[in-house]
Amino acid sequence: MLPPKAYVIGTLVVFMLYIVGFCIQNTELIFLSKQEQTIHWSQKVTEKTIELEHCERKLLLNSGKKRKMGLNVLTPWLAPIIWDGIYDIKILDNQHNGTRIGLFVFAVKKYIRFLRPFLESAERYFMVGHKVTYYVFTEKVNEVVKPKVADGRILQIHNVVADQRWQDVSMRRMEALTIFTKEHMPNEIDYLLCADVDMVFNDHVGVEILGDLVATLHPGFFLSEPESFPYERRPISAAYIPYEHGDFYYMAALYGGKVEEIYKLSVACQKGIMEDKKNYIEAVWQEESHLNRYLLYNKPTKILSPEYLWDANLTNGEFIKKKRFLAVQKDHQEVRN
Repeated sequence: MLPPKAYVIGTLVVFMLYIVGFCIQNTELIFLSKQEQTIHWSQKVTEKTIELEHCERKLLLNSGKKRKMGLNVLTPWLAPIIWDGIYDIKILDNQHNGTRIGLFVFAVKKYIRFLRPFLESAERYFMVGHKVTYYVFTEKVNEVVKPKVADGRILQIHNVVADQRWQDVSMRRMEALTIFTKEHMPNEIDYLLCADVDMVFNDHVGVEILGDLVATLHPGFFLSEPESFPYERRPISAAYIPYEHGDFYYMAALYGGKVEEIYKLSVACQKGIMEDKKNYIEAVWQEESHLNRYLLYNKPTKILSPEYLWDANLTNGEFIKKKRFLAVQKDHQEVRN
């Protein structure tokens, strides 16, 4: 029989040998634990970086009374607001490998001059590496200068009536959307983005903007209180929004979503436009007013920050680190006549 001290030492040796053997046979568990700790730490760093950038934006609110809600990264109904640095584009690109994306644009009358720089900038910055179909609508089909497009990208040009008034041109887009999202696009694309042609892509705009129903904060009102939003306030209009209602003010220069969702949106907006015509009224900001009415009661699943829609003439540019989609400087009166 071993003396007590020797017995204890022997037991410890056996136990240590058991532990060593277990570790050798289960190295994947040990390294998995380390890997999980690394991932966890990386996630914490990312979260802190996002939190820091978020705080930096809010610190800029010191001058004057401004609304913070437009600077958040999440809406009250838990839809993300996309700002620079809150997503990993490599992961998202892999998730959307094979996704078919459409870009819808009207280029009628004098606005045809903006089409070439719009398309050339899109080739440089919009959904690079992904399948894209450009849907261009114009009455000047023969005047379209077709840029060279990358493999997997298609340019479709469709003839459309050019109304005399620019307000009617604006609203006719909903009519075209209603038809094409029902009859053509479901077999060609998965997501559709609708954009103004008098814009240029100035930085990366990728699959981070895709979602079921996507809207963009108006860069002139993202820090404003709802009472000052330029909603249609006349109850006689189908675009009417009462003063006590409202989340954000969205701009019609960039919105999108899954094809079936854009079909629903365009049908509702087109119906509202036609109702207003019957009542001899026109919403204050035409299709944009009807778009805001629809999005108030059919919440977007994703919202794009003013990084994705900016005008160099606007104030509050210090909040915008990336100016991804920019308005072209022009004489509005001249191009609309």
